[in-house]
Amino acid sequence: MDDVLTLDTAALARAYAARDLDPAEVVEAHLARLEQVQPQLNAFRTVDSDGARRAAAASARRWADASALSPLDGVPVSVKDIVAVAGWSTSSGSATTDLDLLAPEDSPPVARLREAGAVLLGMTTTPEFGWKGMTDSPLCGVTANPWDLTRTPGGSSGGAGASLASGVGTVAFGTDGGGSIRIPASYCGLVGLKPTSGRVPQHPNDTLFGALVAGGPLARSVRDAATVLNELVKPDARDPWSQPFDGRDWRMGLDDGVRGMRIGVTTTLGGAAVRDREISDAVASTADHLADLGAHVTEAGAVFEPLRPRFEAHWKAGFARLLRAVPSNRHHLLDPGFRTLAETGLTVDLDDIYAAQAARTELAATMRALHLGLDVLLTPTMPSLPPPTDTVYHSDGFDRWADAVPFTLPFNLTGQPAASMPVAVSGSGLPIGVQLVASHHREDLVLRVARAVESSTGFAQPHPRLLAAMADWEAAVSRSGAPR
Repeated sequence: MDDVLTLDTAALARAYAARDLDPAEVVEAHLARLEQVQPQLNAFRTVDSDGARRAAAASARRWADASALSPLDGVPVSVKDIVAVAGWSTSSGSATTDLDLLAPEDSPPVARLREAGAVLLGMTTTPEFGWKGMTDSPLCGVTANPWDLTRTPGGSSGGAGASLASGVGTVAFGTDGGGSIRIPASYCGLVGLKPTSGRVPQHPNDTLFGALVAGGPLARSVRDAATVLNELVKPDARDPWSQPFDGRDWRMGLDDGVRGMRIGVTTTLGGAAVRDREISDAVASTADHLADLGAHVTEAGAVFEPLRPRFEAHWKAGFARLLRAVPSNRHHLLDPGFRTLAETGLTVDLDDIYAAQAARTELAATMRALHLGLDVLLTPTMPSLPPPTDTVYHSDGFDRWADAVPFTLPFNLTGQPAASMPVAVSGSGLPIGVQLVASHHREDLVLRVARAVESSTGFAQPHPRLLAAMADWEAAVSRSGAPR
């Protein structure tokens, strides 16, 4: 893999400032990599090569004039096909959308990335309306995991995870309504941060699902995630529910360590069960590392009751709302799994919705009380390793509540910041992530502990096992004569 593809944001900025690299050549390298891996990964729905080249040329002029806009100026990024990009269509992974309808303006996160000088490569794939923790759709087909092409990269920011892990883009923007940043981060060996609800402005801001969804970065390092967060949190008047902008630099304090911090650890959160022993071992090893670094580590236990009885109606009602917005003569184009669940939500009544909202408040209060005694909670990100791409989501073989989101969804419901960190590789060659959670508005604690984990575990980026896997499938493609 070409070294330029794995340079982080700080290294790129230094190289641009010293005139050792030009944003145009860096973007060309990323576009070439995209073209190489797209046939195998299917990670992009839209690629804007011409627009990326124009943006890179403009960035090169700014660096030459010592007028770079930010540390992201000239940095190649991707955005998830669920947010608006001016002049592009947004499909949300659905064949029911009108691809001739182009967005008139950028969504808030895209606007902030452009203002920072980032170079948009294109839109990454997502399941229909971001409904599940795997990435396949009737519109775009199946997205594969570069660690193992037979496995899913997760979802719903699966294209973002697959592309970034394979060397396309320096960072990626995703959204997370139940784990959709953290799941691909775990399955693809990346850092994925879901900020506090309202930290990153969004528009439009749906009042039912919008309160669960947060936009944030996928990255190869904690520092890159913090660098992107600095730009994403800047204000946008279109989101009345966004938090006040305080101007802090989220990179500050990353290396302050964890000595004296209070960290709780659990593998049974909300009654969840870890399916793979290697994941439990990775969590325990991470906890030991943090203790060795001076943190006070304690067992947290289950903390709260299982989510499903309280929140299934809320989930289904949200899908039903999406279904109602699709013309009935296009329902046959929907993902059958999404349609089935959405139709069950059509009968959810207001009592169910209000009960779920009350349960959210109760859950948030429970977590607030927990964090009076803990700075950060450590959990698995996922209960199992990445499943095969042909797995039927939310079925008898792969239940959403037990197998996909038991550790991630709680913190969409409460709105707390949470991140997934890569810490290990299984014996079968698949990455394992752990999740770090803090109380509201304390992304600084999440990032600080994540950086300590990153420093102590030494998870290489890109990992040699990933490089070996990619070399194997590139060789197989070459032998078969298939297009690359």
